Amino acid sequence: MLKFYRSFLYALNGLWLLLSTERNFRIMGVVCLLVNLAGFSLDAFGEHLNRFEWAILWCSMGLVFVSEGLNTALETTLDALHPEKHPMIGRAKDMAAGATLSASIVAIIVGLYIFTPHVMSLLQGQ
Repeated sequence: MLKFYRSFLYALNGLWLLLSTERNFRIMGVVCLLVNLAGFSLDAFGEHLNRFEWAILWCSMGLVFVSEGLNTALETTLDALHPEKHPMIGRAKDMAAGATLSASIVAIIVGLYIFTPHVMSLLQGQ
């Protein structure tokens, strides 16, 4: 049990490091809050996101957070192992950043796919 507890504390420390040191991770956190506010705001206007829509939104946001965390971990590791510039290290870092960008683009598409019909419904109803 102590080993699990320590692992959990290490994971919390990693999350804290991401939040406290990584600007992009904080930006993603703000975007996540805005998405949640938008979703809950629909209720005030008579539109509701169903459980499936919320689940898909959360999976998309989680994918972006996970990819950013892995990208940061990879970049930090590569910088520690090979501090000088190297073209293959640069390629690996660019690929990891590209994966995060891909996850972000997918999350934006998912958000548009879910929110657009609700917003259109509101606009047509007024």
